[in-house]
Amino acid sequence: MLDYKVLRIDVNTGNWTIELYKTPEVLGPIDAGIVIHEKLQSWNKDVFDPSNAVVIGAGIFAGSKLFGTHRLVAIFRSPESKGLHISAMGGAAYRFIGCGVHAISIEGRSEKPAIIIVKGGSQGVEGVELKYMEYEELEKVYNGYKGKIGAYALIEHILDVYRDVIATLKARPIVVGPASWKTIYGALISIDVNFNKMSIAEGSEDFAARGGIGSVLAQAHNVVAIIAGGGYKPQLPIEFTDAVKLFNLLAPLLGKNYVSSVNEATIKYRFDSKIGAGGTFGVNYPHYREFLPIFNYNSIYISRLLRKRIIDILLENFWKPFKVGISNPKTWTTCGEPCPAACKKVWLGKKTDYEPFNGLGPMIGVMKIELTARLVDLADQLGFDAITIGHVVAWLLEAVYRGLLMPEELGLNHKPALDPMLMNVDEWAKNAELAEKILYNLIHGPSNVLKIVATRGVRAASKYLDEVYAERVRKTGMKFEDLIVYQPYGDEGYMTPNYYWTPGLLLPIPVTGKYWTNYTSTFTEPEEFAKTVVVRIIKEYAIENAGLCRFHRGWAEKILNKLYGLMGIEVDIDHHSKEMYRKIAEYNIKAGAKPRLLESTRAKDVIVSLAYEFNIAEWSKKFSESYDEALKEWINRATKVVVEQFDLPPDWFKEKE
Repeated sequence: MLDYKVLRIDVNTGNWTIELYKTPEVLGPIDAGIVIHEKLQSWNKDVFDPSNAVVIGAGIFAGSKLFGTHRLVAIFRSPESKGLHISAMGGAAYRFIGCGVHAISIEGRSEKPAIIIVKGGSQGVEGVELKYMEYEELEKVYNGYKGKIGAYALIEHILDVYRDVIATLKARPIVVGPASWKTIYGALISIDVNFNKMSIAEGSEDFAARGGIGSVLAQAHNVVAIIAGGGYKPQLPIEFTDAVKLFNLLAPLLGKNYVSSVNEATIKYRFDSKIGAGGTFGVNYPHYREFLPIFNYNSIYISRLLRKRIIDILLENFWKPFKVGISNPKTWTTCGEPCPAACKKVWLGKKTDYEPFNGLGPMIGVMKIELTARLVDLADQLGFDAITIGHVVAWLLEAVYRGLLMPEELGLNHKPALDPMLMNVDEWAKNAELAEKILYNLIHGPSNVLKIVATRGVRAASKYLDEVYAERVRKTGMKFEDLIVYQPYGDEGYMTPNYYWTPGLLLPIPVTGKYWTNYTSTFTEPEEFAKTVVVRIIKEYAIENAGLCRFHRGWAEKILNKLYGLMGIEVDIDHHSKEMYRKIAEYNIKAGAKPRLLESTRAKDVIVSLAYEFNIAEWSKKFSESYDEALKEWINRATKVVVEQFDLPPDWFKEKE
């Protein structure tokens, strides 16, 4: 039976070992990460202790001819939620799997910023090297190299310095940017390499970002980059390495030609002819329309008629230029692995996805796509989680707009234009300049406010600011914490949601900030809604643990159990996923990261407003008569279903510890 191989590296000593985990007990990188974190008892240490291993790896199908099976998945303890979190980047495992193992676990702390090089050969890992940079050298590169800054500059620098190594290993560097050293919002960044030119491949950049994994790699381990690749070929059954045999084998399982199944399942991400666009950016805006969260979620307070007028402005100025710009398939590319979806849409040189563009676009009132593209590119180069940082910037701008902060306290020279009723694209566009300054100042600025926000996160920072500026809070009648949307965990942990107007991203479940939930804009009875959440948790866990791109979930979920069977692994994948998800919850309990009741008024309103939006008479009446008690009832009833389905402790979710 196939073993799951993990290379464990102590970057303090340089020592390394390879551990073999039996399948089906460990099927993928998330499973391995849970086991390793339990062994290290990382829940008992500070989140930036060297025992907070960064486990990053491929699924068991990596190296096969299956489309979409080369996501590189990481599991770590998040400096935001304080519990285990999972993040992934597309395509990177296509090169990584050549290093000779399925995953690596980075532990210990290097004395100097380290670059990990893992060399694979025909028999497996042939060697592990640690190269070092001085902090001064790293800072110099971050400040500018070959016309780029931050993480992108570092990738260019590494391509130059380690050109021969990268060319030999056919490796794709993974790096952290300055945000990982100065904030808790750091991402892992990787751009595919054009090995013919030994240059980066435009549009094929990807990020493992949610939860602050880059910050853990930098601050806990003092690791600045990973170069892993080589000539190893995973020992897979012949059916998985011969495309003709594999496709013929899958056709009867899917009931149709495999390529046709893939194309149908990924139409949204490739090109939807009904909309005339593709990719998450191209489809989400015309699809979700009035249900898009914009203006720091203030859109939820506006009538649908007025939201429609604003969305029409958005579509004209923000979406249509993209639609025109990516109409040529030559602007489409992949994440770095062979895939017919070609989901990466490159608009004027920038990979354009819904989440980061919404966070640094309509979320802060900016509806000129060229301005948002510059902001997203800046956030990417600085190495931020672009989804998280959109929440942070929007919150800070609204705090200034409402009078809770003065512009100069953030290094700004004027107030933002955050009134949705302005209906003026040019006025709203002024917010882009302010957002750019905030992004820089979170890392480089002297602002004490921003230092607290950068290092402690928005939940703890908001409560701190409530005390420091108590008079302003009293005068405005608003708390800092009431202007930002998050799910709280433990005493200081939290997670901001993805950009959807839904109850599913604000439920007290073990892992939020991901699509491991029902994220549709809807409102139903709590038990009914929670059942759909449970299904999506199980399915999404299984897909990610397999290293499969969730854009392929439409076909892969149907046959995943059978795919494991063809690998010689007999497993009930739904049962396995439930058991491992429960282990994450158990870990988070020990880490002091159990969920709490929603604290932020804005977060509560995200859920409650949907009952009114869909004219749910019974719940609208309950919320009108007793807002907080009715919301507690809805959340408690929904949570009860999750607790029972995953066999969580009865006190998994309590209003107070």
